[in-house]
Order: sequence, then C-alpha cells, then structure tokens
Amino acid sequence: MTTNRPCDWRDLLELQHGVIARWQVAQPGRRIFAIEAKLRDDRWQTLYRGVYAAFTGPPSRTALLWGAVLRAGPGAVLSHHTAAELDKLADRPAGVIHVTITSARRVSIRQERGSRVPPIVVHYSSRIEQARHPSRIPPRTRVEETTVDLTQAAPHASEAVSWVIQACSRRLTTPELLRSVMTARPQLRWRAALAAVTADAAAGIHSVLEARYVRGVERPHGLPSAMRQALSKTGARTRYLDNLYREFGVAVELDGQAAHPAETRWHDIHRDNACAAAGIITLRYGWADVTMHPCRVAGEIAHVLRLRGWTGSLHRCGPGCAAPPS
Repeated sequence: MTTNRPCDWRDLLELQHGVIARWQVAQPGRRIFAIEAKLRDDRWQTLYRGVYAAFTGPPSRTALLWGAVLRAGPGAVLSHHTAAELDKLADRPAGVIHVTITSARRVSIRQERGSRVPPIVVHYSSRIEQARHPSRIPPRTRVEETTVDLTQAAPHASEAVSWVIQACSRRLTTPELLRSVMTARPQLRWRAALAAVTADAAAGIHSVLEARYVRGVERPHGLPSAMRQALSKTGARTRYLDNLYREFGVAVELDGQAAHPAETRWHDIHRDNACAAAGIITLRYGWADVTMHPCRVAGEIAHVLRLRGWTGSLHRCGPGCAAPPS
C-alpha cells in the first residue's frame, strides 16, 4: 500500500498499532513533509530507520514487532522465535526480533548506537509466499513453517524434536502439516529424527519425556504398546493417562518436573487413587528414571505387567542392558 494522503495514514496506523514506514507512504521524488514535521515537534518518534511511531511514549511489544517487520521492507514476515512468540509456541519473547524476507533481495539492518529497540535478525527464504500466514497480523509464518524453522535453528537434535512435540501437544498444528513442510524442504537437518517424532506425535505423545519413554524403555525392551493420552472417566471426572496398558490395567505416568507444587501433587494423588478404584495400577517415573535408568524402569514395568497377565518376554536393548532376564 502506497499513499501520501495523511487521511489514509490513519488506517495504516490503526492496523499497525501506531507504526508506519516511510516506504508505505512515500512517492518518488517527493519528501514527506508531514512526517518530518511531526518528528521535529516530538509528536512522533523513530523506532527503526525509516519506521516511525505516531506517539511519544514507550512502544508496546506489538508496536515493536510491527516496526521490525516494516523495517525489513515489503513482503517481510516475522518468523522463527518471534512468530513462535505470537502464536504461543514459545513461552517468552526472544532478545532479538526475527524476520524473513525473500531470498531474491538483501537488506542490511544495523542496530543504532544507544537504540532502545530490539535488534533485528534477518533470514532469507525462497518459499516465503508458501510460508506466509494468509491472514494473521503482524505478518508472520504459518505455525508449521515456524516449527520447522525452529528445528533447523536448534543447536542439537533433542531441542529440534522438542519443538515438534510442543507444537503438536499445544494443538497449534498437526503432524500432517508438519510432514508436508518437511517434505517441501530438500535440505533438512535431522530428517529421520523429525520424521520419527512427528509419527510419535500423531500417535498421541505430548512431551519429550514421553518420546524418550517410548524409544528408550518400551520399544527396545519389547514391552507391549500402550495407549497414549488415554481417556479415563471416573464418575463425572475425565482424565488423560500418559500411557495405559488397558488390557492389563496398568498406567505409566511420566513427570518431567523436578518438583510439584502442593496442589499439583494432590491432583496426581487424586488421579492415582481414582485409577486404583477403577482397578488400574499406576507406576510413576520422572525424567532421571527414564533417561538414566531405562532398563531398570522396563524391568519394573514388565514385572507388574506379568502380574496382570502379560505373557510376553522382556528383551535386552543391547549388550550392556541392565534389565533383568525374562
């Protein structure tokens, strides 16, 4: 949108939380006297070079995000951790604002000395039109594109996997959409691990710890396959169990937190008691159990399953497996 009529600026300013860019209102060979006058009179302020806020107080977070995406120029979108922040995939804002522009052009954005606005990190993509969300503002990438971007920016595979699980467990996107984005990218780090965890997410796994349980405890030791996030109703109460071996009346609950507040601990106790009343034995393990002692955990679960009628045999996961022999 390009206009030089002040009456049209109001629509842009309202849409963009009081922020506007010079390129949105400029006409070739013509100075924008009205904006320059407002800046001189301290009625407006500069956020980034060529991007202005039509107010004098501290800018809101949304105004800063608009300022960053406008500074990157036409067609830019917020991406990576910043898009994740907007769509509730990330729990806190990053220290910088991430924007993506088409790989057909280049932009250099320097942080002005003494500037109080966040730095901007620019990414380039040849798929920006496919990645752009069609309607959300400020402009940003689709959640599935954001998720895959974050997996590629992750320093190690375990963090990459956690982004996929988090996006699916929060119901922000689906494994099918994530798979389509992964397929569209010929160069993808940790493709096998991401494909595997996407399949796990489709099966109902909601956390990295649950994925570690399936891949480190259940499958390599030959335990039966549990139902993930199994619905359990007791009276009017509805609960979801992390892993339920329904045929044998055994539930395995996983706790990734080092400690629980009292009210959360009581919730767990109440759920375990309700399961016991329904004839379900609950075994509960934490992060250290699953990640550091998976063989011992497998042995304990196998023992309880056998008491409940399981006739299978426990497998050794490797030469150094510490699980007891069947």
